[in-house]
Amino acid sequence: MAKHVTARDDRRPTVGDLRTLRGKSDGSPTASARADALDRLIHERLRLGIVSALAVNDSLSFSDLKKLMKTTDGNLSVHARKLEEAEYITCTKSFAGRMPKTEYRLTAAGRRALERYLDHMEALIRATRER
Repeated sequence: MAKHVTARDDRRPTVGDLRTLRGKSDGSPTASARADALDRLIHERLRLGIVSALAVNDSLSFSDLKKLMKTTDGNLSVHARKLEEAEYITCTKSFAGRMPKTEYRLTAAGRRALERYLDHMEALIRATRER
């Protein structure tokens, strides 16, 4: 069975890796086999948005992320917590006067995970175009 790329795997997928995920009679990978190898943590739309926004900013506040993602407090909080638990982002809470302030930053592990995810998506695109 083919090795699946996980959130903690530092190896970048190649087109050859994607071809080893066989499923069809012609030996080409099925859509579900290709999708299974994706980092599911980052693949979710809102989490990918959070990680991508933090990749191009030193830090963003909860309010900034909420506006960028066009989502609710609860939805952002749940998805940010999942990324925190995976150690892809860090959360720092402080006060500006009497107002609470929550700041998020992308960690080195989060940056590596995003790079692996983007490399995997590029490999999927190349494999699809080669057909």
